[in-house]
Amino acid sequence: METLCRFNGSDCYGAKELEVLLELSSLLSNKEIDLNEVLRILAEHLKAERIILTILNRENSQITIEGAYGIDEKKIKDAVYHVGHGIIGRVIETGKQVLLPKIASSHEFLNLTDAATVIDGIDVSFICTPIRYKDEVIGTLSQHKVYKRIVSFDYDLRLLKIVGSMIGRTLRRRQEYAEELEQLRSENMNLRGELRNRIMPDRIKGNSGKMNEVFSLIDSVAPTDATVLIRGESGVGKELVADAIHYSSSRKNKPFVKVNCAALPESLIESELFGHEKGSFTGASTTRIGRFEAANGGTIFLDEFGDIPASTQVKLLRVLQEREIERIGSTKPIKVDVRILCATNRNLEELISKDQFREDLYYRINVFPIYIPALRERINDIPILTDFFIDKFNKKHGKNIKRITSMAIDTLMVYHWPGNIRELENCIERACILSTDQVIRTHNLPASLQTASTSETMQSGTLDIILGKMEQQIIIDALISTKGNCVRAAEQLGITERMMGIRIKKYEIEPKRFKV
Repeated sequence: METLCRFNGSDCYGAKELEVLLELSSLLSNKEIDLNEVLRILAEHLKAERIILTILNRENSQITIEGAYGIDEKKIKDAVYHVGHGIIGRVIETGKQVLLPKIASSHEFLNLTDAATVIDGIDVSFICTPIRYKDEVIGTLSQHKVYKRIVSFDYDLRLLKIVGSMIGRTLRRRQEYAEELEQLRSENMNLRGELRNRIMPDRIKGNSGKMNEVFSLIDSVAPTDATVLIRGESGVGKELVADAIHYSSSRKNKPFVKVNCAALPESLIESELFGHEKGSFTGASTTRIGRFEAANGGTIFLDEFGDIPASTQVKLLRVLQEREIERIGSTKPIKVDVRILCATNRNLEELISKDQFREDLYYRINVFPIYIPALRERINDIPILTDFFIDKFNKKHGKNIKRITSMAIDTLMVYHWPGNIRELENCIERACILSTDQVIRTHNLPASLQTASTSETMQSGTLDIILGKMEQQIIIDALISTKGNCVRAAEQLGITERMMGIRIKKYEIEPKRFKV
């Protein structure tokens, strides 16, 4: 027997649904597909508060929002889900639909987009259905809708499933595109890492944001012939940066001459730098070339440049401007093709104000300044540096130190390091020698490091401030050990992914900094 629908005309559910599906099909057949428009039409037909379309990136196992209706653009960008976590993550993992009549009562609902759980005193429901392409789950389609007891969810579940299957091909193309971008990013990071290793072979270590900025500056200036002024406290590794610049330049196979200006007596520094003619002064029994001539075609590194005497500063001006020198006792200029790298731990601006350093010379050498941060400004690099030094001293002293305890690392990370990396290196060498069980422990470290009072690192402020600093450092440590993977860091700390996200936002931590 034939059955007639009791709703006719504009009230016919079948007719409305057919119109919507035809409109969606037309939109999805266009070359330029506007998924947000597709979701808007679907949301208006279902009278939903929100519609969310997510996509799985198989390269990094992250699930991101590809399209949405009823959500702020910033919240869309910030929301990142992971397979197996939350409702959306579970749907991706199991491939099964999920219906929550009341999201307010669900502990599994992550609510990364700050959705209302109750509207005008009425509960909001949530439906999430998987999107498949050739039997593979590639994303989800979900809706938020005001819950009413008299309404069945069967129609919404069925329509979401139909639209999901229609979107599948489009979502697959976007998934492949997103994964290609992720692969390119990964390859770019690997290439940058390889380049960095070539520039700083086994010498410069660091993964902090400030050191990454230094690496970027080295990458930029190394291929040029620009004069570089390397600044930073004693012991931060200025000479290593000079090495990196020279050995990644076009002059790498040419001479690389290093001069410690502070170690040369004032009476001899001009002779050392520019050379002298036979008989030009008492004791000058032969003609001798200076460091600039020795470095011709290559690079000269003037360390402790702030300690150069005023009389020598005048002559250096000519070298920097004309690229020519005159030996002591000669009036014949000698052309030199030399790249000049300078380094100092002194405040040149203060010396200029005291008339102890020439202002015109300062502007000549300050063409491309690079500031090397002190170790206390890059505390996150201490675990990496410690592992490097342990390996170094295992080889040097024939030891077999396998690890350093977390308490010893904590001790290293709260110290203020006035001697910077050089002091850290000495501490680790001492600890390696003292260790008797292949493990570096707190008692192997110098006594000055083992208490807050002796290391001048007493915490100040209220209990909340102190605990906040400790919590921030613990989260940073976890991100360092997991190379910026928030999910693994959360698991390591025994907290939920949502709690990790809240704390990362609270302390303004950027997980990307640790992905190297």
